[in-house]
Amino acid sequence: MNSCDACVVRNRSICAALDSVEVEALNAIGRRRTLEPGESLIWEDSESVLVANVVEGVLKLSTGTEDGREQIVGVVYPSDFIGRPFGATTPHSVTAMTEAKVCVFSRTDFDGFASRHPALEHKLLQRTLTELDRTRRWMLLLGRKNAEERVATFLLDMSERLVDPGCDTPDQPLDRFDLPFSRQQVGDILGLTIETVSRQFTKLKRDGIVDLPSRRAVVIRDRAELKALAG
Repeated sequence: MNSCDACVVRNRSICAALDSVEVEALNAIGRRRTLEPGESLIWEDSESVLVANVVEGVLKLSTGTEDGREQIVGVVYPSDFIGRPFGATTPHSVTAMTEAKVCVFSRTDFDGFASRHPALEHKLLQRTLTELDRTRRWMLLLGRKNAEERVATFLLDMSERLVDPGCDTPDQPLDRFDLPFSRQQVGDILGLTIETVSRQFTKLKRDGIVDLPSRRAVVIRDRAELKALAG
């Protein structure tokens, strides 16, 4: 596993709660793994055997319906933490949407380490509360917002979360980025059909709010108006 000193997400991940000696100890129980697009790391309702920090790439959290359909319930980005520490089973699958690099830890080893390091447990609690807030906002998006508001909110979220954590201004939203999803996947995330997503993208481009140089590329030209549309 590469040295944690060279990790681009160290200062934004849960490892930020640890000093150099503690990080070295955590490093000793972890390993670096690369996932190809479509490759799963965790499976829904399986025994919780591992947890991980996302270093590069984008992964989806998904669950299956009784009739075999997939519902994407969340998306994770570099510096996010995935898996279920202190838990028996995992409530959703975790699958790479792009090539991804993760630092993987045995769940039992990680649980023991966290129990001995209160600062890490505190950081995990903060992350859990942040995810809870994000889930509540997502419930509002899916339950109350119309198609235009959903797509606008989604693009704003992408501009904030796709920033390279290793850059000089990782908290500065991007005005230009490449979506790691197809339009069909955007529809799956937002609860919309691919036709509706395409119509909303076309309308945003026609109104001069965004530009779409390619199928995946997005340029935000009027962030204030996009925020207004997001409600």
